[in-house]
Amino acid sequence: MTAAQRSSETRTVGEGADLITYDVHGDLAQATPERPVLVAVGSPMDAVGFLALAGELDDRPAVTLDPRGAGRNPTSTEPMTPQQHAEDLHRVIEALGAGPVDVFASSGGAVNALAHAAAYPQDVRRVVVHEPPLATFLPDRDTLLAACEDLRATYEREGHAAAMAGFITLVMTPGEIDAAYLEQPAADPAAFEMPTEDDGSRDDPLFRNLPACNALEPDLERLRELGDRLVLVVGEDSGETFAARGARSVARALGQEAVVVPGDHGGFMGEVYGQPAGKPEEFAVALRELLA
Repeated sequence: MTAAQRSSETRTVGEGADLITYDVHGDLAQATPERPVLVAVGSPMDAVGFLALAGELDDRPAVTLDPRGAGRNPTSTEPMTPQQHAEDLHRVIEALGAGPVDVFASSGGAVNALAHAAAYPQDVRRVVVHEPPLATFLPDRDTLLAACEDLRATYEREGHAAAMAGFITLVMTPGEIDAAYLEQPAADPAAFEMPTEDDGSRDDPLFRNLPACNALEPDLERLRELGDRLVLVVGEDSGETFAARGARSVARALGQEAVVVPGDHGGFMGEVYGQPAGKPEEFAVALRELLA
């Protein structure tokens, strides 16, 4: 059965603020110990960003989900933590009832997957962690976390456009940042072709996750126990950006070396969110090898 032919079913787990929406692609009964269900998760990116990759991996059932506060899930203005996201991922895997799963997690979802794997190792067979924007093990940790806290404060004070311009600037800046970075003029939303007015909303999941996402202290002892079941990966085109440096730093802390995969931070994505496509076909080939 091809990806175009297989079924897709939307399900939910939980209720209220804890409601998580996810999609099951294919028949869960077709999962095997060698090719278990693949759960693909990001944060704040929702399930749409993983559809191209799920379509390429048509040799097994795949689950794509909207993380807490994003996509089809309820929104609020409360901050969110990796620990909450880890519990959400556990609840989804438990609801699937398909035994240990493989997890592919990217960006903020990769941070959350580290928290989940440490707390619930029995949930997973393998975990591939793609470019977690984690400051914890980086030499400029304090400056990065100050920049993330400033983004959160900017969002509360000035709204989405001003904060997003600052966010794009931060994640695109290569290499270490220093105190001078924090003193530079605020980024101009117009430079990124964004509207400059404040729409008054304060429920954006990106900024609700800051700075807790970037400040997670992973349980290295528990994660090391996973051995080669846990793999850190970084895009070949990502250079020395924050998330790529985060991936390498976590790998080093675990005594590993980050595996290089095709593309950049969005290398696994199709043409979604108004952005050009990454390299989902090539990425899927690399991911299959890592999950074998």
